[in-house]
Amino acid sequence: MSEHISASVADGVGRVTLDRPQALNALSYEMIRSLTAVFDAWRYDPEVSLVVIDGAGERGFSAGGDIRELYDYATNGGMAEALRFFRDEYRLDAAIARYPKPVVAIMDGITMGGGIGLAGHASIRIVTERSRVAMPETRIGFTPDVGGSWLLARAPGELGVHLALNSRTMDAADALHAGFADAFVPSEHLPHLLQALAERADPGTPWEIVMLFDETPGPSTLAQARDWVDACYSAPTVAGIIERLRAFSEGRSDAGVARHASDPAAAAYAAAAADELETLSPTALTVTLESVRRARLLPRLEDALEQEFRAVSWFLGQHDLREGIRAQVIDKDRDPKWDPPTLDGIPPGLAARVLDEQLYDPVWPDED
Repeated sequence: MSEHISASVADGVGRVTLDRPQALNALSYEMIRSLTAVFDAWRYDPEVSLVVIDGAGERGFSAGGDIRELYDYATNGGMAEALRFFRDEYRLDAAIARYPKPVVAIMDGITMGGGIGLAGHASIRIVTERSRVAMPETRIGFTPDVGGSWLLARAPGELGVHLALNSRTMDAADALHAGFADAFVPSEHLPHLLQALAERADPGTPWEIVMLFDETPGPSTLAQARDWVDACYSAPTVAGIIERLRAFSEGRSDAGVARHASDPAAAAYAAAAADELETLSPTALTVTLESVRRARLLPRLEDALEQEFRAVSWFLGQHDLREGIRAQVIDKDRDPKWDPPTLDGIPPGLAARVLDEQLYDPVWPDED
């Protein structure tokens, strides 16, 4: 058992907690292995009828995978270790999604990247007023993984494409609207919810208990932006999306949606979104756009994970990813000292090749 994972069973409830608050419960490989062992042990344990997964501290459930560990893999030639990290993480995420017992995930605070992999595929996903939910991978020259493309692809309209490309952070209302969460429970009520789950009379009705604590978080800004987001992010290419964002922010008719004079906030946000896209790795953006759109056609979460693993296998060898991580966690006070290619420099068919080419052993061998 990892020192950063705590697990206990009481009153039929198995509770597993990510216990690395000093690092916002970022997931190390050791933690992934320990979580897998816990879920495997409880799968057929008659003393466990319900599983709750949460994070220690008030700042977050999990900020994602430990990117310092990933940086070490990427810079020290540890490709085998990096692929093992992702393969085992994906298997854990899929196991949670298909778990034979209800899994209640409490996404209180920051829940991003690998944290979404754990919580986003659970049976019941709870957010609070402190929740900040995102798939921020494009900011480091990477692409949404851990089944993120599957969730993003199922968001209404083109909201998932927007969330993926711009790494937009969602509050509770946005996460509910986008399909990343199921219920809103104020953080002050979480202890009462946990107590009620432990005292439930019928182990098959955790959802009914959660609904007793469910409240309405308020309007979703994502929902309010749906018209112009759909119009702009439905463009076939990243360059086309940027052009439509510029047109909308400037009030031009070629944006595909009318902008009212009373929408200065929407215009400002669209302009900022375009500015941001022009600063990110065009390779990451191009592959991400294709990945999310393909995931809409995939029949199973496991298929999306397999597609993502092919992309991950390719990205681990890319300069954009190594330098993107360096700029985020190694040298935060300087701009990256690298010049990513422009969108014009992306070879035709790159995204298709990255997502189709099996570079390494698949996540699930044929015998599985």
